[in-house]
Amino acid sequence: MHIDILTLFPEMFPGYLNESILKRAQAAGLLHVSLHNLRDYASGKHRVTDEPPYGGGGGMVLKPGPIFAAVESLLLRLRSGQASNLQSQNEKRLEIGDWRLPLILLTPQGRPFTQQVAQELTQHDRLLLLCGRYEGVDERVRQHLVTDEISIGDFVLTGGELAAMVLVDAVARLLPGVLGAEDAAEEDSHATGLLEGPHYTRPETFRNWSVPEVLRSGHAANIARWRREQALRRTWQRRPNLLLTAELSEADRWFLGKLAQEASER
Repeated sequence: MHIDILTLFPEMFPGYLNESILKRAQAAGLLHVSLHNLRDYASGKHRVTDEPPYGGGGGMVLKPGPIFAAVESLLLRLRSGQASNLQSQNEKRLEIGDWRLPLILLTPQGRPFTQQVAQELTQHDRLLLLCGRYEGVDERVRQHLVTDEISIGDFVLTGGELAAMVLVDAVARLLPGVLGAEDAAEEDSHATGLLEGPHYTRPETFRNWSVPEVLRSGHAANIARWRREQALRRTWQRRPNLLLTAELSEADRWFLGKLAQEASER
């Protein structure tokens, strides 16, 4: 997968992108990230990328010109020699010839980012992320350029750069081969609709606290069931709303009934 990021602050990204799993994914050719500085596409001596909003009010708004110029330049480079063509607002896609590219604006106004959305985005070979800043972007960018808007939570950040890093990380770990083991990401919290249960490692006893006996038993079926029940218990305690949409077996429902009975007896 190739991810292009449009930002006013490209220097914020290398420290995170060039470490750990993301570094290995890029080295293995499974992930490619390209950073594009919006100031490079601004006109004039001072490369101005933001202006005060029409009608007054505090803050600054990102101008449409540099954003449109950056996107169109990228698309033209990808299909050198062909004219860029912005499709109708209703279709909300960018294309050159028959090639299309999702353009995602990172904004508090976007749809909530979830594990399911991350999985959805892995279906694309290439993504273009636009990092919002200040009071946001000129509305014409939303109307005629952006294909999707995503928020990582109900809070406001200084800019979309951190949100872009979150999205890249969450999507990249779902790409085949990035985590090594084929099904490694399938056991993560939210991947199955539940929170992940507890984990233990060596030493077997630490400050008189021991690893649960079932995990030391070597009995694969018992361990799997214990882990499932612990995931159910943790979700019940911390995020019970997730149980409304999780795929549950009869055994799962029986265990949840047991938890409910325990709670009523306290």
